[in-house]
Amino acid sequence: MNGRAALLLGPSGSGKSALALQMIALGGVLVADDRTELVVKDRSLHASAVGSIAGLIEARGVGILAVEHVASAPVRFVVDLAQTERDRLPHWRTTDILDISLPTLHNCASPHFAAALVLYLKGHRKHPP
Repeated sequence: MNGRAALLLGPSGSGKSALALQMIALGGVLVADDRTELVVKDRSLHASAVGSIAGLIEARGVGILAVEHVASAPVRFVVDLAQTERDRLPHWRTTDILDISLPTLHNCASPHFAAALVLYLKGHRKHPP
């Protein structure tokens, strides 16, 4: 979204592809599904798809879908679907990947979660004082 990516992390079956599909339906564009290559470029983490699966995403119960995609995008934040958010207004968390510190959110079982992530990619999240 707007040339920025969210890195969705979690074990198989945790909902990474489902969340990505919701974000795509809200105007996002796929970078990668299933396997993602991460590199540091210009002091930021960049994500890209492995060549053979570029533009493909799994939709459980439907199959493999070909969708609009971009070759690469800088990662703006991480969503850790293995962790559940319990706070209404979560504390600021970070995850370090390849020596790059990224804001991190945990899974939120709410119908607005995908929309909130898309809006985060379009703008920013206020860092608490």
